[in-house]
Amino acid sequence: MPLGARIVTQTAMRIIRDTYFIDPSDRGAAAAIGNFDGVHLGHRAVIDLTREVAAAKCVPLGVLTFEPHPRQFFNPSASPFRLMNPAARAHRLEKLGIEKLYEVPFNAALAGLSAQEFASEVIATRLGLTHVVVGEDFCFGKGRKGTKADLTTFGAAYGFGVTVVPMVDLGWGEVSSTAIRTALSEGRPRDAAAMLGHWHRIEGEVIRGDQRGRELGYPTANMSIAGLHPPRFGVYAVKVDVLDGPYAGAYNGAASIGVRPMFGENMPNCETFLFDFKGDLYGATLSVALVDYLRPELKFDSLEALIVQMAADCDRARDILAHV
Repeated sequence: MPLGARIVTQTAMRIIRDTYFIDPSDRGAAAAIGNFDGVHLGHRAVIDLTREVAAAKCVPLGVLTFEPHPRQFFNPSASPFRLMNPAARAHRLEKLGIEKLYEVPFNAALAGLSAQEFASEVIATRLGLTHVVVGEDFCFGKGRKGTKADLTTFGAAYGFGVTVVPMVDLGWGEVSSTAIRTALSEGRPRDAAAMLGHWHRIEGEVIRGDQRGRELGYPTANMSIAGLHPPRFGVYAVKVDVLDGPYAGAYNGAASIGVRPMFGENMPNCETFLFDFKGDLYGATLSVALVDYLRPELKFDSLEALIVQMAADCDRARDILAHV
């Protein structure tokens, strides 16, 4: 399966967060509804059908999602589970040609709306959506009591169309964010990519670290993974997009994700070494795609042994990436 297939020409996308004071030009879209964590193939099926509806009705193509994720709102102390931060999700949706991203604040007021109130107040009155598309497991409203059948009934009452899309099955199981998290936890990034339709990426700003990599001859770009579902800790062959700044472009590299056991107790992060690169990436935004899992995190007997292993990791990563 060619990763990244079906991505359309990138268009300018507007992000709408205030649903009470909305510009008239942002109303009337056909919108896919969901959390879209990971923007996987199941999500893509919903978006693709929405695209067809939007084209037929000559209205903007939209996505209605929520921030924070409802699971975070109801259980803020839960372990990190998100596959994407909001910026990474928006970046992926923009690549898919979404014109209107309705990033609705998920708060106590929204959580308290019944299914009928959500359909009437949010979909019909505030956003004025002409058509909505959902997956067959879609639930909505207070207590998740609203079903896809209810949505169809409310659509007829309030003047918007409704389409329900079946779950995507690749032949070895249904595509879901849960299955993708499991693949990543087990160090199977290619299986995760098969369900996503693209490489799983960690996206964020390069922050200052302890600069140990520089001292070892392997300067790394450090990124926080706070709030994200952690992949299996270890070393990966990666493809890297520098999204902004003077070094914007595509690179290959090797990344270590974890707690750096050679250097005591540390917060989990992602440290990426870009091959054949010289420059200062502090403050730049990176998108690091996990291609292959090379090995688990290890605590070596000496820094010399660590350096030897890092060289071997980089050689192996170069070989893998030369064939991707």
